[in-house]
Amino acid sequence: MWRSYFESSVLLQQALDDRLREASGLSLPEYNVLLLLSEAPERRLRMGALARAMVFSSSRLSYQIDVLERRGLVCRERDESDARVIHACLTDAGARKFDAAARAHLTAVRELFLDDLDADEVTALDGVFTRLRTALRVPSGEPD
Repeated sequence: MWRSYFESSVLLQQALDDRLREASGLSLPEYNVLLLLSEAPERRLRMGALARAMVFSSSRLSYQIDVLERRGLVCRERDESDARVIHACLTDAGARKFDAAARAHLTAVRELFLDDLDADEVTALDGVFTRLRTALRVPSGEPD
């Protein structure tokens, strides 16, 4: 079971990444950064909070933000009340790019994953993965 899960999850992520790159020019991690920022209040998150949500190290997120910033899709802003805190912010161009990519991504998720599952399987997998995510997310102790 473990091997089937491991291999299928890697294959699924690769297929989703390939489809997303072809449709939008975004990688799956880039899309996920834009997704999280689009859902955040004022379209901005502290870098530490974004790294935890992405399940990324701070250095990996910093690199990802550098790439997206060069493309004009995100920006960095210092916190007004604490200059030590940096926020990642979704730009208007980033919001447009995310909106354009979202339909292709959702179609790929449906075609590559959900269409092969019945409602009971979706419910069971949602329960299993929600429980695992909760159990495995340990506070990092890193500042936001």
